Amino acid sequence: MALSRSARLGTLATAAASFLVIAAAPAPTAGAPGIGDPYFPRLGNGGFDARHYNLDIAYDPDSGRLDGRTTLTARATQNLSSFDLDLQQLEITKVEVNGRRAQFTRDGDEVTVTPRGTLARGRDFTVTVTYGGIPEPLGGPIVFGSKYGWMKTADGVFVACEPNAASTWFPSSDHPADKATYDIRIKAPKGLTGVSNGRLVSTYDRGDSTYTHWRESRPMATYLATATIGKFDVRTGRTPGGTPIYVAIDPVLKNSNNVDVYAVTAAATDYWSQVFGPYPFEETGAIVDDMPEAGFSLEVQSKPAYSAVRNETTIVHELAHQWFGDSVSVAQWKDIWLNEGFATYAQWLWAEHQGTRSAHDSFLAAYNARPADAAFWQIKVADPQRDTMFASAVYQRGAMTLQALRERIGDQAFFKLLPTWTRLHRYGNADTADFVRLAERISGQQLDDLFDTWLFTTGKPSL
Repeated sequence: MALSRSARLGTLATAAASFLVIAAAPAPTAGAPGIGDPYFPRLGNGGFDARHYNLDIAYDPDSGRLDGRTTLTARATQNLSSFDLDLQQLEITKVEVNGRRAQFTRDGDEVTVTPRGTLARGRDFTVTVTYGGIPEPLGGPIVFGSKYGWMKTADGVFVACEPNAASTWFPSSDHPADKATYDIRIKAPKGLTGVSNGRLVSTYDRGDSTYTHWRESRPMATYLATATIGKFDVRTGRTPGGTPIYVAIDPVLKNSNNVDVYAVTAAATDYWSQVFGPYPFEETGAIVDDMPEAGFSLEVQSKPAYSAVRNETTIVHELAHQWFGDSVSVAQWKDIWLNEGFATYAQWLWAEHQGTRSAHDSFLAAYNARPADAAFWQIKVADPQRDTMFASAVYQRGAMTLQALRERIGDQAFFKLLPTWTRLHRYGNADTADFVRLAERISGQQLDDLFDTWLFTTGKPSL
């Protein structure tokens, strides 16, 4: 077919316009190997936004072997030629992107995935990783010198991953700034219970195995995901305020203390809902496991995980984290006082609520217990450094900051500030500057001097 001269000119113009559009599109580039956190430069990954994780894992407590298949749905934030995932120790056998086999390479804990074609900016894609091996916990000074992450127990595993151990058991963008929703399916030997985040979708036995499917439909940081497995006595119901509750307690610990975990969890969830704003998740609860080597508890989203319950204040602390840390998560790890200072202050508020001691008196007790030359006062709370990010000053001086703020701006403004903070940043991330701005807006006061003194300056402040 022959074209007329005008048609030929039109075709050329259209081709030229198409070329200009193609030329204007940015060339595909590799996603960054880290999200930019100064404490953990290679944690998280650039070039995409994690949206949803489908985790399918099978665990054999006898051998310690984990076999997994993780499908991450993500949205490209640039035209991607390749992207990274975080995965420690475990061996990868296959990677697929959008259902097609993809190439991958490894550099330590970084997995670089190269799909067959460009992943366009603004478009969703899936990456499926099949992997396996024997996960090992992490150690070092960060978490009180304790091991953390994937920790074997006598009858299964205790999984508590703050700050950087989620990638010891599933490939991820392992930083709290990249939150996602989750479906977690656990296969374990029959007779053991797999407990995870959110609500229980289903559980059934097949052959010698028990399968459980959990769904966390609210955005969650990777370190808050769990797949704790063992023998548990489970109690379910609702708090007096109506929130579903699921408490799993290792029978070894059932009579080892005088704390009624179920009752305290229900009461604290309802009380914090009044003080901090509506409970942010579909279920509350607890996982109480016999794990003496851990020596800590963690604010696992929807069900804090306790290596043992040592006292009531531990429960109220971890439940306060459901608002401060879980729903509102740190933008960078240096802002960790926004988690730990707030949860410690919640312990002081709980004592005030119980009528045993005012938050003012708790403040004075913490302040007076440490002389001016104590190392405690040399931690800069707003930037405590990686290896001391869980130093007691982050908890206690962080809580002192909040009491100093309360006494400066008054109860009316202070108790308006807390639920406003959790509402504005619900399911998101925030930093110290965000909190200072909000405190100044609600109080109508300039507060730079207070926050500089308590958060950004070392040394014991004068009262």
